[in-house]
Amino acid sequence: MPDNKQTGALGEDLAVKFLEEKGYKIIERNKHFSRACEIDIIALDTKDKNTLVCVEVKTRKTEFLGSPFEAITPTKYKNIKTGLYSYLAENPQYKKFRIDAISIVLQPEKKIEHLKNI
Repeated sequence: MPDNKQTGALGEDLAVKFLEEKGYKIIERNKHFSRACEIDIIALDTKDKNTLVCVEVKTRKTEFLGSPFEAITPTKYKNIKTGLYSYLAENPQYKKFRIDAISIVLQPEKKIEHLKNI
């Protein structure tokens, strides 16, 4: 069974593929802004007027301990927001933006859920 880092990396790979199939253009992955602030995926939603989207990916092997979305705490959300604002300061060309979350459960069968504008 893979460890947590491997599970997370697998989940992010699955999320990238999922987003690309939905027409998103991936700009960056695992963008670090500080020790506490990392954005898993930065993408453009080409179907929504090229909206910049910061995506938090949460992956769990099973739902035994609950939904992966439950792992997005208020502190984690605040850190993502800080990263988004830092990215916008570096890239002022983006006028529309949002934060999305993707939940991935690997077993008993793979399940991917996408929440927009969390």
